[in-house]
Amino acid sequence: MNPAAKITAFTAALAASFGAAYGIGAAVGPGTGTAERPDHTESSAPHAEDGGTGSPAGGLQISEGGYTLDLKTPRVEAEERSELRFAVLDRAGRPVTDFQREHDKELHLILASRDLATYRHLHPTRAADGTWSTPVELPTAGDYRVFADFTPAGKNTPDLTLGADLAVSGPYKPAELPKPARTAEADGYTVSLNGTLRPGVPERLTFTVRKDGRPVTGLQPYLGAYGHLVALRAGDLAYLHVHPDGAPGDGSTEPGPKVSFTATAPSSASYRLFLDFKHDGVVRTVAFTVPSGTATDTAAPTTPPGGHEESTPAGHEDGGHGH
Repeated sequence: MNPAAKITAFTAALAASFGAAYGIGAAVGPGTGTAERPDHTESSAPHAEDGGTGSPAGGLQISEGGYTLDLKTPRVEAEERSELRFAVLDRAGRPVTDFQREHDKELHLILASRDLATYRHLHPTRAADGTWSTPVELPTAGDYRVFADFTPAGKNTPDLTLGADLAVSGPYKPAELPKPARTAEADGYTVSLNGTLRPGVPERLTFTVRKDGRPVTGLQPYLGAYGHLVALRAGDLAYLHVHPDGAPGDGSTEPGPKVSFTATAPSSASYRLFLDFKHDGVVRTVAFTVPSGTATDTAAPTTPPGGHEESTPAGHEDGGHGH
C-alpha cells in the first residue's frame, strides 16, 4: 500500500509456531460481504478478534467484501519448481482485472508454512483474463497458507487480504517457533528491534540496520518505503495491520539506519515479524519472534536460509516483476 498507508499484518490459519523466514511482506484491511460462488463460502464473522480487545485480523477468509480468492493450484511438490496460479473473483464469479497499485504493485502474494519455517513474498504476473501466476519452489512439505493482498479499483473500495490453503507434498516435520531475542542477522547485516507490541494498542516498532557493526544510512526504497514489514500470529497465521512511518522523499524520513512502523496486535499471542530492506541493490529479510504485551527487545534472531537476494530468490520471488 502507499508508503504512508498500511502494510498489513496477517491473519490466517497457522497451526503452531513461527519458524525461520525468507521473504517479506504486505498489508490488508477489513471488508464485508459475501461472494456469490457455490464452491466458496464466507465465514459468518467478517474478522477474527480476541475478546474484542484487538484490531481486526485479516487473511482468515477465502471470501470477503464480495471478492473470492480462487486458488487454481491447490497442491505442489516440495523442492520442485511449480507454477502457482490463482484469480480474484467478484460477486458474479468473474475474474477481477482492475486493481489499484499499492506499494508499487497491483497485488502482493504471501506464502507461509503453518509452522512459519518457510515464508515467501511474491509478486505474480496477471494475464489479460485476470489469472495471476508466479513460479514457486518451496523447500519443505506441509500445510501452507496463501495470502492475496490487494485493493480493487474503484471509489471507496476496501483493502483486502484473502487467504487459501496450499498443500505441499513430501515428508514433513514441523519446526519449532524460535525463541525471542532482540537482534537478527542476514548476510553480514545485523538488525535490532525496539518497541512494544500490545493487543488493541497502536505501538511503534523501530528496526536499526547495521552492516559489519556500522549503521547503514543508504537504504534504498523497496515497495515505496525503506522497509517492508509483515507480521503473522502464531496459532492461526493472523495477518496484522502494519503501517510504515514516513516515506522516501517526504523531506523528513531518513534512509536508515532506523526504519519504523506502527502496528496493533489483535490479541495476546506470539507473533512472527518479517522485515525486508534493500541495500546495495539487494533485498534481504530478517525475522523476529515477538510476544504481544511485552517489550520487543526480546525478539528472536533468524537468518532466512540462503538469505534474501533478488538475483537468487530464497524468500522473495517476483514472478516476472522487477523492483
